Amino acid sequence: MSAPTIEFVSPIMGFAEHSAFHLVPLDEEGTLYSLRAADGTGVRLVVVAPLKFFPGYAPEIDDETVTKLDLRDATEAAVLNVVNVGNDPATATVNLLAPIVINHRTLQASQVVLVGTDLPLRAPLLAA
Repeated sequence: MSAPTIEFVSPIMGFAEHSAFHLVPLDEEGTLYSLRAADGTGVRLVVVAPLKFFPGYAPEIDDETVTKLDLRDATEAAVLNVVNVGNDPATATVNLLAPIVINHRTLQASQVVLVGTDLPLRAPLLAA
Protein backbone atom coordinates (compact mmCIF):
# COMPACT_ATOMS: atom_id res chain seq x y z
CA MET A 1 0.00 0.00 0.00
CA SER A 2 1.42 3.38 -0.96
CA ALA A 3 1.44 6.37 1.35
CA PRO A 4 -1.15 9.04 0.54
CA THR A 5 0.15 12.30 -0.90
CA ILE A 6 -0.99 15.33 1.06
CA GLU A 7 -1.12 18.61 -0.86
CA PHE A 8 -0.60 21.73 1.27
CA VAL A 9 -2.74 24.66 0.13
CA SER A 10 -0.39 26.93 2.05
CA PRO A 11 3.16 25.90 2.96
CA ILE A 12 4.30 24.43 6.24
CA MET A 13 6.24 27.08 8.15
CA GLY A 14 9.88 26.89 7.15
CA PHE A 15 9.17 24.68 4.13
CA ALA A 16 7.76 27.11 1.55
CA GLU A 17 9.42 25.27 -1.34
CA HIS A 18 7.56 22.01 -0.55
CA SER A 19 3.82 21.61 -1.06
CA ALA A 20 3.33 17.84 -1.48
CA PHE A 21 4.19 15.32 1.23
CA HIS A 22 3.70 11.58 1.64
CA LEU A 23 2.08 10.65 4.97
CA VAL A 24 3.86 7.50 6.19
CA PRO A 25 2.86 5.71 9.43
CA LEU A 26 5.72 5.10 11.86
CA ASP A 27 3.79 2.84 14.23
CA GLU A 28 0.91 0.37 14.09
CA GLU A 29 -1.33 2.43 16.38
CA GLY A 30 -1.63 5.33 13.94
CA THR A 31 -0.08 7.78 16.38
CA LEU A 32 3.27 8.71 14.83
CA TYR A 33 3.77 9.60 11.19
CA SER A 34 6.42 10.94 8.90
CA LEU A 35 5.58 13.68 6.41
CA ARG A 36 8.11 13.17 3.62
CA ALA A 37 8.49 15.68 0.81
CA ALA A 38 7.12 14.08 -2.35
CA ASP A 39 9.87 15.64 -4.47
CA GLY A 40 12.45 13.17 -3.15
CA THR A 41 14.67 15.80 -1.52
CA GLY A 42 14.76 13.94 1.78
CA VAL A 43 12.86 16.64 3.70
CA ARG A 44 10.94 14.94 6.48
CA LEU A 45 8.91 15.96 9.51
CA VAL A 46 7.73 13.72 12.33
CA VAL A 47 4.11 14.39 13.24
CA VAL A 48 1.84 12.95 15.88
CA ALA A 49 -1.89 12.41 16.27
CA PRO A 50 -2.23 14.44 19.48
CA LEU A 51 -5.10 12.83 21.38
CA LYS A 52 -3.09 9.90 22.78
CA PHE A 53 -0.60 12.29 24.39
CA PHE A 54 -2.83 15.35 24.91
CA PRO A 55 -6.39 14.01 25.49
CA GLY A 56 -7.92 17.45 26.06
CA TYR A 57 -6.42 18.97 22.92
CA ALA A 58 -9.22 20.37 20.76
CA PRO A 59 -7.96 23.19 18.55
CA GLU A 60 -10.59 25.51 17.12
CA ILE A 61 -10.07 25.76 13.37
CA ASP A 62 -10.85 29.16 11.89
CA ASP A 63 -13.41 29.68 9.12
CA GLU A 64 -10.75 30.65 6.57
CA THR A 65 -9.01 27.28 6.99
CA VAL A 66 -12.32 25.42 6.83
CA THR A 67 -13.03 27.16 3.51
CA LYS A 68 -9.48 26.70 2.11
CA LEU A 69 -9.59 22.98 2.86
CA ASP A 70 -13.22 22.57 1.73
CA LEU A 71 -14.13 20.91 5.03
CA ARG A 72 -17.83 20.03 4.94
CA ASP A 73 -17.93 18.94 8.58
CA ALA A 74 -15.59 18.17 11.47
CA THR A 75 -15.38 14.46 10.65
CA GLU A 76 -13.43 15.27 7.47
CA ALA A 77 -10.61 16.90 9.44
CA ALA A 78 -7.57 15.14 10.85
CA VAL A 79 -5.25 17.07 13.13
CA LEU A 80 -1.54 16.31 13.41
CA ASN A 81 1.17 18.18 15.29
CA VAL A 82 4.83 18.60 14.39
CA VAL A 83 7.28 16.86 16.74
CA ASN A 84 10.76 18.22 17.37
CA VAL A 85 12.71 15.09 18.24
CA GLY A 86 16.08 16.82 18.56
CA ASN A 87 19.08 14.78 19.68
CA ASP A 88 17.26 12.87 22.41
CA PRO A 89 13.76 11.40 21.87
CA ALA A 90 13.21 11.58 25.65
CA THR A 91 13.13 15.38 25.38
CA ALA A 92 10.98 15.57 22.22
CA THR A 93 8.49 18.42 22.09
CA VAL A 94 5.23 18.92 20.20
CA ASN A 95 4.02 22.13 18.58
CA LEU A 96 0.45 22.47 19.89
CA LEU A 97 0.18 26.10 18.76
CA ALA A 98 0.31 25.40 15.01
CA PRO A 99 -1.41 22.10 14.13
CA ILE A 100 -1.57 20.63 10.65
CA VAL A 101 -5.16 20.12 9.51
CA ILE A 102 -5.81 17.56 6.76
CA ASN A 103 -9.05 17.03 4.85
CA HIS A 104 -9.47 13.22 4.58
CA ARG A 105 -11.66 13.54 1.50
CA THR A 106 -9.50 15.87 -0.61
CA LEU A 107 -6.07 15.16 0.95
CA GLN A 108 -5.49 18.91 1.16
CA ALA A 109 -3.81 20.34 4.24
CA SER A 110 -2.71 23.51 5.94
CA GLN A 111 -0.71 24.39 9.02
CA VAL A 112 -2.78 26.70 11.19
CA VAL A 113 -1.48 29.11 13.82
CA LEU A 114 -4.08 29.22 16.57
CA VAL A 115 -4.88 32.69 17.88
CA GLY A 116 -6.27 33.66 21.26
CA THR A 117 -4.83 30.62 23.00
CA ASP A 118 -2.00 29.90 25.39
CA LEU A 119 -1.16 26.52 23.87
CA PRO A 120 2.60 25.93 23.85
CA LEU A 121 4.91 25.87 20.86
CA ARG A 122 7.05 23.25 22.64
CA ALA A 123 5.00 20.91 24.83
CA PRO A 124 7.00 17.94 26.19
CA LEU A 125 5.82 14.81 24.36
CA LEU A 126 6.69 12.20 26.95
CA ALA A 127 5.54 14.24 29.94
CA ALA A 128 2.04 14.31 28.49
